[in-house]
Amino acid sequence: MQEEEFARMAHRLLIIMLICIIVLVGSVLTHVTISMHQTISAEPASRMLWSPPDTLSIPEGEEGTLIRYGRALINHTSVYLGPRGKIAAMSNGLNCTNCHLDGGTRPFAANYSAVASTYPKYRDRSGTIEDIEKRINDCFERSLNGLRLDTFSREMKAMVAYFKWLGRDVPRGIRPLGAGLVTLDYLDRAADPEAGEQHYLSNCGRCHGADGQGIMNVEGNEWIYPPLWGEQSYNTGAGLFRLSKFAAFIKMNMPFGVTHRDPLLTDEEAWDIAAFVNSMPRPHKDFPSDWPDLRRKPIDHPFGPYADTFSTDQHKYGPYLEISRQ
Repeated sequence: MQEEEFARMAHRLLIIMLICIIVLVGSVLTHVTISMHQTISAEPASRMLWSPPDTLSIPEGEEGTLIRYGRALINHTSVYLGPRGKIAAMSNGLNCTNCHLDGGTRPFAANYSAVASTYPKYRDRSGTIEDIEKRINDCFERSLNGLRLDTFSREMKAMVAYFKWLGRDVPRGIRPLGAGLVTLDYLDRAADPEAGEQHYLSNCGRCHGADGQGIMNVEGNEWIYPPLWGEQSYNTGAGLFRLSKFAAFIKMNMPFGVTHRDPLLTDEEAWDIAAFVNSMPRPHKDFPSDWPDLRRKPIDHPFGPYADTFSTDQHKYGPYLEISRQ
């Protein structure tokens, strides 16, 4: 009988031990799960590919009306402010979305995700602290080869409201992954406009035309595919007139339909196409106050003066490795 009682006690102890082990394992697994969740949740915004908020989340009322108007201005700038604009005639007819694709929401296509989180900020180009309004007017004067918007106009307020709505979930000071453009490695040679012309005709001409003059809509007030050179294109003060910027834009977004997930062109082809397009005639506009500290001037800025002794031609087309090592 004592042996049977001992066996029963041992059996009960074994069951209790098994229960304790199960509880302990469950606790550990729960802790691991929570830790994993915390790790994922705490992942820095700058390392997460940004995606825009759903347009269905735009609020009602005056705030929402202003945001929607700002979005319309970005997507159809020319309809409102182009040569035949119904608000004013103050730009070349390009839309903001021609450079900031999908209304400034596409990753690696100069999207607006970091505008609200990083402005006001100091910019080397002006040597000053700039607000969002100044940055918008830079685009109007350069990429749109036009006039400055009144800072207090409804149009300016609407675009600022749209940018702030797009970046509403981005913490202050953070540039999410996908903001701006990629950084392409420099070639070990100069970019070649002649080779770029052939790549352009093979990959770009069907939309932008062999003559680079784009395709206008039937109403004549908006480009379906924008002109890449000539009087209605961006001027020589635009950011895309720098080869590194334009090549990066081309690489991840062109030909039409390409995204950062499925680039088609090689880096060399992108550099050469950028060199060809930027070798073609376009409006010239001087901005004498740009780059007050020449040491901060980008090495691919196509106009002097420079803080080094390399030629203007090399600054425009490269090779850049030699310059970058100075």
